[in-house]
Amino acid sequence: QVQLVESGGGLVQAGGSLRLTCAASGSIDSIRVFGWYRQAPGKERELVAVLGSGGTEIYANSVKGRFTITKDNTKTTVYLQMTSLKTEDTAVYYCHALRSTNLASYNHWGQGTQVTVSS
Repeated sequence: QVQLVESGGGLVQAGGSLRLTCAASGSIDSIRVFGWYRQAPGKERELVAVLGSGGTEIYANSVKGRFTITKDNTKTTVYLQMTSLKTEDTAVYYCHALRSTNLASYNHWGQGTQVTVSS
């Protein structure tokens, strides 16, 4: 099992910055991919950024050049640095981990952290 706890959300003005943190615990050695997703009111959850075990980064077009996903070398903490925030970035942000064993893969989610960008 993997537990994910997000923090760092809050209220920020447009153009500002925030850094989200995801603390991972449990079977972290089996995690192959970390990601950040978001869900705005009335919308489906969408991918924001993904970081593979080989260091591959993938970003949604809407955040490219503004958001950066990183993790520490111990694989216990994943960050999402968000800059030049826009009102449309307002959403609940979720940390995601894909854990793989020899038999199956498992998705793990955090509880989410609210990001609100005011105009």
